[in-house]
Amino acid sequence: MTESNAHIVILGAGHAGGTAAALLRQYGHAGPITMVGEEPLPPYQRPPLSKAWLKGEADAESLALKPVEFYTEAGVDFRPNLRADRLDRAARTLSLSDGSTLSYDILIIATGARPIALPLPGADLEGVLFLRSAADAEALKAAIRPGVKLAVIGGGYIGLEAAASGRALGAEVVVIERETRLLARVACEELSSFFQAYHEKRGVTFVLGASAAGFTGEGGRLNGVTLTDGRTLACDAALLGVGAAPNDEIARAAGLPCDRGIVVDLEARTADPAIFAIGDVALRPLPLYDRMHRLESVPNALEQAKQAACSITGRPPPAPEVPWFWSDQYDLKLQIAGLPFDADRRIVRGDPTQAKFAIFHLKGEQLQAVEAVNAPPEFMAGRQFIQNRKPISPEKLADPAISMKEVGA
Repeated sequence: MTESNAHIVILGAGHAGGTAAALLRQYGHAGPITMVGEEPLPPYQRPPLSKAWLKGEADAESLALKPVEFYTEAGVDFRPNLRADRLDRAARTLSLSDGSTLSYDILIIATGARPIALPLPGADLEGVLFLRSAADAEALKAAIRPGVKLAVIGGGYIGLEAAASGRALGAEVVVIERETRLLARVACEELSSFFQAYHEKRGVTFVLGASAAGFTGEGGRLNGVTLTDGRTLACDAALLGVGAAPNDEIARAAGLPCDRGIVVDLEARTADPAIFAIGDVALRPLPLYDRMHRLESVPNALEQAKQAACSITGRPPPAPEVPWFWSDQYDLKLQIAGLPFDADRRIVRGDPTQAKFAIFHLKGEQLQAVEAVNAPPEFMAGRQFIQNRKPISPEKLADPAISMKEVGA
């Protein structure tokens, strides 16, 4: 057996796993590829689930990464509705949920992450929902209609996107966030304040500094959320969006190093030379920031799929990319490049009252991250500044009369 005819098993059929399968064929891998997925659908785009899917503007076919025929034509053995229960690294086998055993020469773990469940009284009531899969999105879509009271537990991006979609569909929406501001873990105060005001103008109610203590119901059906301060908020549906945990249990049980995700190198390879891990499940190096971090984003899934496919097929490794993310809410497009590690200064460029501005996070004269709202030039230039690591003038950056091209000159 050589690398070129090795049997590659991809565990997980999300954006990362599906992309890895396609890239392996594109890069010339001739050996068998088996892709195992827990869902019935072939790989599809997840970000639109909280937006276009809820509003009836997308379905499984339109969100598919590739037509289902692609996998057959490319010689990828796609096995849906299966999970792996055990990994035997010595034997190089996976024990699957249907009782079968699958052997591999090279394994790519792309099991993603799952919504964090709150172990609260009433969490099993009908109407308590999550949003991670197409099935989750369909259940939430069915629950939202004009006049329905939707409670969103968690004021992160998923929660806010669902709140925006809920309002577009005529639901009454309340967002409950335990921190004293929205997006507390992922955005600066200026951005938090902007999004809260923008949502409030469109009818969303916020309860900040409060946590859910449980759910009330009647006849097995949800009718309220109880808060830790004793209040109960009436609702017909509740979406839990308090973060995600990596699905790294099978790797942990097999003895692979894990730390908030499966630890990998810049080739996306684990401590076992025959095993790679990519996407939301991986704790990966960020060379631009000289640290390890777990990223939950489509660009990260694509980058790591490329890293693994290049390593397996003997291609030169791809250049490290700037992490980036996005969120669509109402008529707002938020684009984020970089991560604000060690930043000591923030500069707001543009006018938040006009919903067109960018917030730059600097460490001295080095740009670490940019958060851009309806400001594509600032996002694109900021991403380039982060990549090339050249010092920039904070004074020029703060002056919207100076073009971004001049700022970087």
